[in-house]
Amino acid sequence: MTSAAWAEIAAFPTPDLRTVFDDDAGRLDRMTMAVGPIRFDWSKTHLTPEVTGAFLKLAEEKDFTIRRDALFAGALVNNTEGRAAEHTAERGEGAADSVARARTFHNRMRALIDAIEADALGPIRHILHVGIGGSALGPDLIVDALGRDSDRYDVAIVSNVDGCALEEAIKDFDPAATILAVASKTFTTTETMLNATSAINWMTESGVEDPYGRVIALTAAPDKAIEWGVDETRILPFSESVGGRYSLWSSIGFPAALGLGWDAFESLLEGAAAMDRHFRLSAPEANAPLIAAFVDQYYARVMKCQTRAVFAYDERLRLLPSYLQQLEMESNGKSVTAQGEPVDGPTAAITWGGVGTDAQHAVFQLLHQGTHIVPVEFIAAREPGHTLDLAHHQVLLTNCFAQGAALMQGRPNPDDPARAYPGGRPSTTILLDDVTPEVLGALIAFYEHRTFANAVLMGINPFDQFGVELGKEIAKSIDQKGPSGFDPSTMALIELALGVSAA
Repeated sequence: MTSAAWAEIAAFPTPDLRTVFDDDAGRLDRMTMAVGPIRFDWSKTHLTPEVTGAFLKLAEEKDFTIRRDALFAGALVNNTEGRAAEHTAERGEGAADSVARARTFHNRMRALIDAIEADALGPIRHILHVGIGGSALGPDLIVDALGRDSDRYDVAIVSNVDGCALEEAIKDFDPAATILAVASKTFTTTETMLNATSAINWMTESGVEDPYGRVIALTAAPDKAIEWGVDETRILPFSESVGGRYSLWSSIGFPAALGLGWDAFESLLEGAAAMDRHFRLSAPEANAPLIAAFVDQYYARVMKCQTRAVFAYDERLRLLPSYLQQLEMESNGKSVTAQGEPVDGPTAAITWGGVGTDAQHAVFQLLHQGTHIVPVEFIAAREPGHTLDLAHHQVLLTNCFAQGAALMQGRPNPDDPARAYPGGRPSTTILLDDVTPEVLGALIAFYEHRTFANAVLMGINPFDQFGVELGKEIAKSIDQKGPSGFDPSTMALIELALGVSAA
């Protein structure tokens, strides 16, 4: 931590969370914030007015407002790849020409959806979406969270190249009533294209006369989709400046837009746009994504916490921790700055988590009594997602709030240390009005902007992901050249499992 601001932040004494409310009567009001249908509560963290003030100096030192404005202006913020990062334009917030282009692509997607709903491709009941990474995690989260009561279409999203995943997805699908959405920014992703080819073979072997006529391509490389055999009228493009893990708002969201209906997809975009406006227009001291980034940086850099746990106390959000793993760790899991210099401290924490109340009976032992200090994030909704006895929701929420209180308060037991709880352990609570398209859109946009704010404070580029390339390159070289030139362990594994010997 080389800057004066970092030194100032690190120099402040660490408050005792067990007495922090007693010492500061106005803490709750100051450390909570409502942004539309979402309430953020950071009062159980170690942030103090003095630490927050030092972080605000750091944000100014790091040109936060300038970087934020550049993001929304469509400027070159992804310097290593020489492009903008224009996912907000998909929601109507960005450079005017980029917003207009996104609107054109959305209109094209809606026209195709209207045609499918009118049986232009025949009577469709099933949507098989193949993609990987951001081309699958976002749509999967949206469909799983919002589509549980939908009777429009059966939607299966497949990302794993393991054939078991594809077989499981299609086992109850009628190939004659299925459309195949192939989601790949480059339309060359190995895993996605292999799954797509196997899906085409499944249709062919089942007697579908024109399987390629059932393919919808979701890509920033339309020419590659045409080469693969997709008709131009069934290609839904999106801009090259929209990154994969930020792409669910583009045509990558096609399975959600078709599966849930266009009105739901539009509400998702509107909710995200509202959070965009909050992030773009709010002063740093009243900016929810930036304040959340202060919390993240405090625990990573000052308290040396290596992980951050996210627990959704709502079954509809069960896929959110997995989604955030990619968003946060692929964006900010870097070791050099945007200028290529070594970073001056730890970068992204390891994001992990689960669903409450299941996780309470699996991992909370470590959180309460383990030797690791893990900042915890609880996410809950005031309204239940079911029609059963309200006791279910009451028990769910009381458990959520009780866990945060227990982590902070602890309970000493000098007579039996095994039953002692040290307390003083931090948590944040994010309380949603409900899990609706609008709220979920705002929540995901919050996490996107929080990730960007973290990157600004660390001085890194959150929009490239070169770390995923080396393993892919080695895998391709094994396929093409065999197991030559590798370490003995790797060569032995390839020979044992694949039956391929070194030349």
